[in-house]
Amino acid sequence: MATPLLDQPDDWTEPGAHPVVEHVYRVPLALPVDGLAAVNVYLIEDPGGLVLIDAGWARPETEKALVEALQSLGHGLGDIDQVIVTHAHWDHYTQALALRESLGTRVRVGREERHTIEGFDLDDGIWPRQVDLLRECGAPGLAALVDAVPVEQQDRDMPFGPPDAWLSDGERIVLADRRLDVRATPGHTRGHVVVGDPRAGLLFSGDHVLPHITPSLGFERSPEKYPLRSYLASLRMVRELPDALLLPAHGPVTRSVHTRVDELIAHHEERLDEVLRQVASGAETAYAVARALPWTRRQRRLDDLPLVHQMTAVLEIDAHLDVLAQQGAVLWQRADGVRRFAPVR
Repeated sequence: MATPLLDQPDDWTEPGAHPVVEHVYRVPLALPVDGLAAVNVYLIEDPGGLVLIDAGWARPETEKALVEALQSLGHGLGDIDQVIVTHAHWDHYTQALALRESLGTRVRVGREERHTIEGFDLDDGIWPRQVDLLRECGAPGLAALVDAVPVEQQDRDMPFGPPDAWLSDGERIVLADRRLDVRATPGHTRGHVVVGDPRAGLLFSGDHVLPHITPSLGFERSPEKYPLRSYLASLRMVRELPDALLLPAHGPVTRSVHTRVDELIAHHEERLDEVLRQVASGAETAYAVARALPWTRRQRRLDDLPLVHQMTAVLEIDAHLDVLAQQGAVLWQRADGVRRFAPVR
């Protein structure tokens, strides 16, 4: 169903607290993966044509749910003029490409996603760069397991490729009844963008700011070198914008972008302290640090996590170690292809 933002639960809205947000709807679409139940697609009704913010994972169930949501509002798939995609992960991007194939819908995504999109080749495996990085993190066994993950035929059949146009930082998308401001927010991916509606006081945050979880860092085919540094800078940039309702890609709409950004920055500051303590205690590699720390709200050990989550956990610690090195808190050297860290005495 398409849920009007004005019909959200009372825990985030107060009379007169925010400008009117009519003609904006949230459509949760189920996902075929463990760990995330749904992705939020947002529908903007505009006289010039419907606009989607993200589109879901390309599969028949997604299209059926979109059709039903649109019909409940008196629209059809052909009424969608364009899809603005926050980043090129499959649960956001691929249904947009499927709509383009069948209906000619325009698709736009952040410019820096071109590294992953233009370099996409499943013959290299699912996560080729991550395999190399895991070896550098001192996790050859985990790297071998990730490298052995097969490429399924459904993966090869997934629509993927360049958009109709790239979105640039600071770009303004002028619709008939509103203006959308695009801001580059690298970290989760290199080309991630958030989309603001300043008049309505909304921020479509994609996976950059999520209400209940912290997004993975650099989880893409061609990750940047320092994803945590970029992510923290992006969070601080968003914190400097006027506060807005948080419209995330996963989880409920919440009252304040600023409140959640403050929590995310504090989380990573605490994590940096925890990582530094582990290095001071003798953990020399990202893998060793990751094995020493608890994960998720359930405080699970690294080995108890699913394989993909183990991979992202180790690479997240590697990103934290890079920030600590940039801050001058740790030193590192490469030995036998593995990066080994030590505290600055």
